[in-house]
Amino acid sequence: MMRRMHPDRPGARRLGVTTTLPAPDPVAPVDRHRRPWPLAALAGLLAAAVALGVAELVAGLVGPASSPVIAVGDAAIARVPESVKAFAIRTFGEDDKVALVVGTLLVVAAYAVLVGLVGLRNRRLGVLGVLLFGAVGVLAAVTRPAGEWPDALPSLAATAAGVVALLALLAPLGDRLRTVPAAGDRAAGGLDRRRFVVTGAVALGAAAVTGGGGRLLQRRTEVTSLRDGVRLPVPSSPAAALPPGADLAAEVDGLTPLVTRNGAFYRIDTALIAPRIRPADYRLELAGMFDSPRSYTLADLLGRPDVIERDITLTCVSNEVGGALAGSARWLGVPLAAVLRENGIRPGSDQLLCRSEDGMTIGAPTRSALEVEDAMLAFGMNGEPLPVVHGFPVRMIIPGLYGYVSACKWLTRIEATTFDAVDAFWIERDWAVEGPIKIASRIDTPEMLREFPAGRRAIAGVAWAQTRGIARVEVRVDDEDWAEARLSPAIDADVWRQWVLPYDFSPGRHVLTVRATSTDGEVQTEQRASPFPAGSSGWHSVEVIAG
Repeated sequence: MMRRMHPDRPGARRLGVTTTLPAPDPVAPVDRHRRPWPLAALAGLLAAAVALGVAELVAGLVGPASSPVIAVGDAAIARVPESVKAFAIRTFGEDDKVALVVGTLLVVAAYAVLVGLVGLRNRRLGVLGVLLFGAVGVLAAVTRPAGEWPDALPSLAATAAGVVALLALLAPLGDRLRTVPAAGDRAAGGLDRRRFVVTGAVALGAAAVTGGGGRLLQRRTEVTSLRDGVRLPVPSSPAAALPPGADLAAEVDGLTPLVTRNGAFYRIDTALIAPRIRPADYRLELAGMFDSPRSYTLADLLGRPDVIERDITLTCVSNEVGGALAGSARWLGVPLAAVLRENGIRPGSDQLLCRSEDGMTIGAPTRSALEVEDAMLAFGMNGEPLPVVHGFPVRMIIPGLYGYVSACKWLTRIEATTFDAVDAFWIERDWAVEGPIKIASRIDTPEMLREFPAGRRAIAGVAWAQTRGIARVEVRVDDEDWAEARLSPAIDADVWRQWVLPYDFSPGRHVLTVRATSTDGEVQTEQRASPFPAGSSGWHSVEVIAG
């Protein structure tokens, strides 16, 4: 008996004719598992690297602050809510700027991956994604306070380079998710892995060369060597010599030094890159409510006969109770009040709108600038010209006020005006207008939850009440009575005082609390307040373990 074959099966015979399925298309749609998604994501990342490298190269010619990453980061600082700023400072401290740059780069990387994946499906949409990112960079660069149209050039160059790199990297990945079968590796419209590897290597090299070259160019604009060439004058009114035994840190391990070295001094500001001002190019302009306003060069200020030297403790308004955003240094400068009066400041001015080289504005009370004896335009710090990150060539210092209303760095302009007429940067963000520093005290040692042998051990720290001075510091261990600590010798009302209290610790956990009293009799308040909007308050407490 003859076996019947199903007519639809391969090899079925009908009337002596053998039928087979047609041969497959030599270029067929990719299987889902063979689609080059990872390579497309890598293409987006490499294109972004090329774009950022080119941007750094052009920024080396235009100025470091025009870099898209820096410009976008600066824009983010200016626009994020105060709660986010406070979280960043609380979490990262002085590394908040590094965290912001890293966060910006991570966002760029994620966006680049998305652009690569979209570009694999549709080249036009991928190019549009690059153009959109470039537009953000241009907008951020030209709208920052000190921005000018040349600042857009790095972002424009980065956009062009990013488009070229993206298209070149996506080309070997095929057309609309099509690939080639195993028999061929270079069919039209197919995936060409060898070509992608070569193109990717070229892109990576270009990113490294342009980015590295940009960093070298930016270093050429550094003013460090020029700063080192500045010769500070001998003050006509020097700071008082420190009395013997003034620094108790020599006898107590872990206690904050009386004078903070420049490299350890806290830095909190909004500049991702500290402005670089050449000493010969520096100008301080006075404007507004003056009878005869003028401008000063750095040489003008250095050559004045009324140079003063003072020991002053500065405090950031963002400092939490027990925080480290405070430091003391020996500052050199000229009296601020003398400069204001010789230009004929008018009685109607109650605000000095101070402008930094990077466009930041600080609103200082005119009354404090005129009445606080040691207020100055500083150009020296601990025996050397101001470090770049601390305001070189000139910054303002008004003891007794938090930095956000008194310590403008990279100072280039002072406008005598009124609080009603204009709000400075931080006042626009609802911080308090005048910002007097509150009495504060801090326990440095023993550290929180640090275990140490039971027995006699020093409890020590610092306390400050600028312009008033510290008269007494008291410490409480657990629920015992307050005990008065020994203070370091008094130096100046504007400088913090160290304190030490030896104590016999029994084994176990203990809670230590400190409070200070100013020379005018005000006792530090126990009531807790967060830094926003007028500075933190409350007693500092730590829990320690005696073994």
